[in-house]
Amino acid sequence: MPIQRPFACKRASLFEAVIGCDEVGRGALCGPVVVAAVWFEPGALPRGVLARLDDSKRLDITEREALYPLIAKVSRVRFAARSARYIDVYNIRNATLQAMTQAVTRLEVDAPVRIDGIDVPHGLKERGQAVVKGDGKVPQIAAASIMAKVLRDRLMARLGQRHVHYRWESNAGYGTRAHREAIVAHGHTPHHRKSFGDLFATMLGEAEEELA
Repeated sequence: MPIQRPFACKRASLFEAVIGCDEVGRGALCGPVVVAAVWFEPGALPRGVLARLDDSKRLDITEREALYPLIAKVSRVRFAARSARYIDVYNIRNATLQAMTQAVTRLEVDAPVRIDGIDVPHGLKERGQAVVKGDGKVPQIAAASIMAKVLRDRLMARLGQRHVHYRWESNAGYGTRAHREAIVAHGHTPHHRKSFGDLFATMLGEAEEELA
């Protein structure tokens, strides 16, 4: 049975020409949080592109990689990111909201903004609206989630070449078992978020219990 996508081409006229904004990497143990802001007119997209959009987590890597250049070609896209060090200083929520404001500002498009989640950055209050599970409701948010996911995964794979123990090319910095075990065995890198200290302390405590 084919997978149902939320944005059928025949419904294109129902979707507004808004800016969609989404982040990737908020819950990772390391690496940056990456934000994409995307604008397009849904009715102007090439046939079939709209229907392929979805939350990036519902798409496999092959489909995300195929959509990345298509979205880039037919949309205005801008990115912003905040490093692990920045996250440690300002916390993950503030870092994400600041990156969202920057990505939308870089877009230089005068249009309403739809942001995935429950928060609207202070700098976007006048034209921004939070949309819970927006990547299944607003096609531009779905496109933003795909663009941010592909860019961040590529970045983490590149960083993983310098820090091979942590397998970032396969876990993108999230807390998989292999990643957690590598942190216990080899410690943190400069790319790890030290402010996630309670989690790291729990991991080390569990490792000590296993050794006892």
